[in-house]
Amino acid sequence: MDDKSVKKIDFNLILAVVLLAIFGLIVHYSLSIKTDSLSFYMQLIWFVMGLGVMGTIASVSFHQLKHFVIPIYAINTFLLAVVLLIGLSAGGASRWLQLGPIHIQPSEFTKLVLIIALASFLADRKGILSSKDIYKSFLLIVLPALLVFLQPDLGTAIVIIVIWLGVLVVAGVKPIHLFTIILIGVLILGVGIKTGVLKQYQINRLLVFINPNLDLKETGYSLLQSKIAIGSGGFLGKGLFSGTQTNLSFIPAANTDFIFSVIGEKLGFLGALVLVVFFFILLSRTVYIALAADNYYGSLLALAIGAMWLFQVFVNIGMTIGIMPITGIPLPFISYGGSALLTNMTAAGILLNIYSRSIK
Repeated sequence: MDDKSVKKIDFNLILAVVLLAIFGLIVHYSLSIKTDSLSFYMQLIWFVMGLGVMGTIASVSFHQLKHFVIPIYAINTFLLAVVLLIGLSAGGASRWLQLGPIHIQPSEFTKLVLIIALASFLADRKGILSSKDIYKSFLLIVLPALLVFLQPDLGTAIVIIVIWLGVLVVAGVKPIHLFTIILIGVLILGVGIKTGVLKQYQINRLLVFINPNLDLKETGYSLLQSKIAIGSGGFLGKGLFSGTQTNLSFIPAANTDFIFSVIGEKLGFLGALVLVVFFFILLSRTVYIALAADNYYGSLLALAIGAMWLFQVFVNIGMTIGIMPITGIPLPFISYGGSALLTNMTAAGILLNIYSRSIK
């Protein structure tokens, strides 16, 4: 590999992705020791697979994604529908498909599929969006978002809406149009609560954000235990294999939704700070790549990926400390889940691809 080729590789982005994934693996290992779970080994396998996918995507021009966006979108939407019919259920939700020993979660792939679809559609508008463009872009997300919501997976449905809004903002939506969309969204949320479309536990998650002492047996309990765990970790934490809230299973969904609580207890403020720094490097490189991209399509893709990651990081960490509603949104590269990890590493591969074709 010559010097020119090396310069076209964003080693800082690769380092951030690898460090985040390894950080997550270390935490999963500490959890699996106490529970004899195979989650660490499964996550490790997905990580190795993700490295291969990231490298492959990085080597194929991201412009080719436009040519495959329709079949990819159709297949993903089909899988979302199949999940509702024959998907595996857990905790009252049907979100997974079983392929032999492997469980996949199509809703995780949906995030990236819609980013590609929206960027492909709006890139041709060159930053000038009409009402018709906004309406057509909404039609792209409405069916996948609805299918995800019916699983039910409110958190991922919210991420899809945020991705759409983020792409619209980057693509140059007019403030009046954005305000109208947000107003309609608030009205729809109100109607959903009044008519019972939102389940009671979903409503409780919103109410607990306002009143943490509400529903202390379920949703409020999760938030209370999360705060206790993070607060008890202090500056240096209780140790990778220690921590009463974690080891005694007081923290619900410790390896997924509330994994930041585990980090806070075991590794303390310092460990949490290191994690946030890793995320800062990841997001700053994403923004840099978006600004360095030599075409509008590449910029849209990069910024949409960055918006997806930023929202998930902010909401996941925020809900564990009580500044955001509990929504079940995973922490990118850290929370357990092969589909999520593979999706995020594919997104990183797209960013590497944009960078390599933008740096002269």
